[in-house]
Amino acid sequence: MPQSSVISQRLNAIRQQLSQHNIDAFIIPRADEYLGEYVPLRNERLHWATGFTGSAGMAIVLQDSAAIFTDGRYTVQVRQQVDGELFQYLSLTDDPQIEWLCNTLPTGSKVGIDSRLHTYAWYLQAKAELDKAQIELVDVPQNPIDANWQDRPQLPQQPFTLFSHQSAGRNSLEKRQQIGELISKQGADVALIAALDSFCWLLNIRGNDVPRLPVILGNALLYKNGDMTLFTDLTKVPAGFAEHVGTGVTVKDESELGEALTNLQGVKLLADPHSANAFCQLQAKTGGAKLIAGLDPVALPKAQKNAAELEGMTACHIRDGVAVSKFLAWLDHQVEQGIMHDEAQLADKLESYRLQDPKYREPSFDTISATGGNAAMCHYNHNNGTPSTMTMNSIYLVDSGAQYIDGTTDVTRTIAIGEVTDEQKKMVTLVLKGHIALDLARFPKGTSGQQLDALARQYLWQHGFDYDHGTGHGVGHFLSVHEGPQRIGKNVNNVPLLPGMVLSNEPGYYRANEFGIRLENLVVIKPCQALAGSEREMYQFDALTLIPMDARLIDKSLLTTAEINWFNQYHAKVQQTLAPYMQGDDLAWLNKVTQAI
Repeated sequence: MPQSSVISQRLNAIRQQLSQHNIDAFIIPRADEYLGEYVPLRNERLHWATGFTGSAGMAIVLQDSAAIFTDGRYTVQVRQQVDGELFQYLSLTDDPQIEWLCNTLPTGSKVGIDSRLHTYAWYLQAKAELDKAQIELVDVPQNPIDANWQDRPQLPQQPFTLFSHQSAGRNSLEKRQQIGELISKQGADVALIAALDSFCWLLNIRGNDVPRLPVILGNALLYKNGDMTLFTDLTKVPAGFAEHVGTGVTVKDESELGEALTNLQGVKLLADPHSANAFCQLQAKTGGAKLIAGLDPVALPKAQKNAAELEGMTACHIRDGVAVSKFLAWLDHQVEQGIMHDEAQLADKLESYRLQDPKYREPSFDTISATGGNAAMCHYNHNNGTPSTMTMNSIYLVDSGAQYIDGTTDVTRTIAIGEVTDEQKKMVTLVLKGHIALDLARFPKGTSGQQLDALARQYLWQHGFDYDHGTGHGVGHFLSVHEGPQRIGKNVNNVPLLPGMVLSNEPGYYRANEFGIRLENLVVIKPCQALAGSEREMYQFDALTLIPMDARLIDKSLLTTAEINWFNQYHAKVQQTLAPYMQGDDLAWLNKVTQAI
């Protein structure tokens, strides 16, 4: 049966179920109950209902029509994957979904949602807007997609793993008691720990339930005395779990979460309205709990890596540097022979080098392997269409990362394939100048990433250019490659940067349909030794990523002496660190590309 007929049947099934409950519209976000960046196949509800595979989007199904909302990254892809006869194409940003519903539906209509798939903050805002338009927001008892999804994939069945306290640097009991004190300081009795990486970090466990993110699915309640109830799939609890986590941890089946929340009468519950789902907070409120809105209390302590975690991050970055450098050596050799590969082959080849490491588990995100104009789409994915083949005299961008059992990596390199133009060299050099300026920054305690962001953009700005993504995101320790609460970006973020935090430094530049440039290293924040004992407590960045940058793309005349020194010192360190692990042609390549410019 053609795909459009399958989707048409599915839409009819959704509509029949809505009719039974007198619901006029149903909202399908690209999210699951856990509201994380990555969604297991079992929970890809938007894909099931529309055929769309992008990482951001929303569909709204009405009784006689439907619409799909995507952002600028997916304008082309959505038209390739989603039938325009069945769905109207709209923009996530330019067509606010609730406003669109208010304009589309008559007063007295009912809009259905599955409250597990939306944040509480979104729910409150949507309800307020719909109330004004005299439209009722209804939390449906059963998601119509779940009710009709016949061949729904199963979740991975492997038990979760116990992550050694030695690698974590602290045991679970210490962590839980520390966070318990933070909960108490916020005036709460208990906190809803909804972020998967947060409760896995607290318990020193890792899992296989979500692609690209080594966590298990579930939710947790953490009490101010450090006791914790974990709600998850009981069949996945491994032997030795109780001894591993220490006293005070109870495990219950995830189906018992709703009941536990309705039994919190009179309890002050700390929950993050912007990251935890509406269902949990509505259940708790119904049960008589007093909601205290606040950030996930685990986020900041988790972001500040301790000595053991940083040791793991440093070690895995050296091995990752060797793997990626071997790939870049192979790539140069292929180009010299005139052999051109497609983006998928290149991504697979890169992973083949990482797979040689016994500590490697999986990519930390889908590799962005982009040649020529594809690299101008900063979140390009070659799996969403036919992978392009490299062409001579072009630029290739590869943004990739790995999950190792001792840390997480994320690196972007931009590579010359044959000859490049003076204009392209100029743009790469402006991006490099911003990368260097941020890397060399020294900043006082209390500084946020928002205050440093312009350092990376200043040279592009001077020539009338910019880029539309953040400059840096936090990175977890064998956890999420996109970790909060800190970041470096234009948008408001007042979280101070603290020692032990790991961030990316990734300015870029993108010229539509022509080329894309990004230079990304991971850096760790450390006290600034050169300014030890100065008037203010000062911090600096220290690069974790040790992989050559392509000097063929640099216009040296645009660099200052200090910038040339930075480039040469960085490459000297790369050479000294990686050379002992490389040999033959690979070592010869490393020695060549790390020579001083």
